[in-house]
Amino acid sequence: MSLRARAIPALIAATAFVALSACSSDPKVDKNDLAKEVSSKLEEQVGVKPKKVECPDDLDGKKDATTKCILTADDDSTYDVTVTVTSVDGSNVKFDIKVADEPN
Repeated sequence: MSLRARAIPALIAATAFVALSACSSDPKVDKNDLAKEVSSKLEEQVGVKPKKVECPDDLDGKKDATTKCILTADDDSTYDVTVTVTSVDGSNVKFDIKVADEPN
């Protein structure tokens, strides 16, 4: 495994904020916006941008809601990324990002 590939999963958790994508009674963070924010926050925390982050589902804008994303490192190994909402304030959602310790 390359040094760059090891840097991403070394991150235990990061915190991010994203504006909710809908103004309905059941707001959600769009899966594409979520993937961009996860990638950005991981790069900010460890100095290495993931090759790719994919989130197959939108994230419910409710405290303690979770979703899984998949991070692809530069050596094409993949890691599960758990995203958990910690708070919602108006149209902003705050969430934690946790990368699995081991590749899939």
